[in-house]
Amino acid sequence: MNIYFCGSIRGGRQDVSIYQRAVKKLQQYGTVLTEHVSSGSLSDEGEDGDQAINDRDVELLMKSDVIVAEVTQPSFRVGYELGQAMALNKRVLCLFRPSSGKVLSAMIRGASTNSLFQVQDYTEDEVESILEKYFDSIAKK
Repeated sequence: MNIYFCGSIRGGRQDVSIYQRAVKKLQQYGTVLTEHVSSGSLSDEGEDGDQAINDRDVELLMKSDVIVAEVTQPSFRVGYELGQAMALNKRVLCLFRPSSGKVLSAMIRGASTNSLFQVQDYTEDEVESILEKYFDSIAKK
């Protein structure tokens, strides 16, 4: 299974430790095409330039079987990726931590009426178990 992981890069790297835990867990279920998003040394400038980053990530989205997005930290990039994933009819799981004090966009929360698109509220301690439950449930379908 090809898994595309989304998390904020230029919008803020406050949650990189959660991204690392999520990616490590996701690797049990398949190939994480965007493992670099969890890197603590990732530069928000990008080494390849904006056009190359866009082209690479759109190609990876098209190759993916499922998209997992940590959406607590607002990010234009993640919103764009989620829109693309929906347009491509991909299975999507969004993870949001209410304890952050932030409010999730209505466009994200409201999209969860689509059977392929889910939003799951969680606490930091639950990230691995939420992913385990999600991937166990899609394996049965």
